[in-house]
This record gives sequence, C-alpha cells and structure tokens, in this order.
Amino acid sequence: MNFADNFDLIPDPPALEEYLALRKDAGLSQKTPEQGAAALTGSWFFCHVRDREAGRAVAMGRVIGDGGWCFHIADMATLPEFQGRGLGRRVIDTLVAQIRQGAPENPYITLIADPPGRRLYEQAGFTEINPSRGMELPWVRS
Repeated sequence: MNFADNFDLIPDPPALEEYLALRKDAGLSQKTPEQGAAALTGSWFFCHVRDREAGRAVAMGRVIGDGGWCFHIADMATLPEFQGRGLGRRVIDTLVAQIRQGAPENPYITLIADPPGRRLYEQAGFTEINPSRGMELPWVRS
C-alpha cells in the first residue's frame, strides 16, 4: 500500500472530535473536550494522517515546548487497524523534521516511550535517558 495513494499527512491538528476519538481508540488515556481543545491550540506543532477512503484521522502526533531548546513529542497515536503501515513513522519523522527546521541549534527532544511505541522511537533514533526516569504529580483536588 502506497502512502501517497491512500493517505494524506496534514500539518495541522485533527478536529477536536477526531482527536478525542483517536486517543481513545488507540488506547491512550481519555481527555475532556476542554483538555483536547487546549492541546489542539497550545501545541508548538501538530500533524495527523488522514485515510482518504475512510475520510478520517487515523494517526497523529504533536510537539509541545518552548520553541527555544526544549521540545517534547506527545499524543503519538495510530488506530490499531492502521498500525504496521508506516504511519507512525511518518508522523514521528515529520515532527522531528519540524523541530530541526524551526528550532535553534541543538534542541532537546524528548518523549515518553510507552512499551507499544518503543520500537518505533528507537528506529527513529531515540535512546533511553539513563538513569533518568519520568515522574508525575498526581492530581488531588484540594
């Protein structure tokens, strides 16, 4: 299957409803419409892949960051029925190319590599940050 014959890479976010559905259907955590709207407008760069036949977004990814030296890749998702076709690789390559093109020299590019995506990220040149481990601050309403 040829990418150019079946898919379009769009250098913009998908519609909010597509973003929320793609996250859910690809197995990412669900987000509220308010959270999704902020992600769509607050990203440094966003792209998605549309399947021409299905007429919908089937893969996506975005970059968040300060535009100076720190860039974090987030929301990498491909619908399960479209995995294995190189769509995720096309998205990650596009995100990295945008950073390299638009950032000052020597940007710090990170992502959180969940187990399903590790192989893709390693193939794209990402390496583990040792001995660093990601941390989070759980949300507790006061």
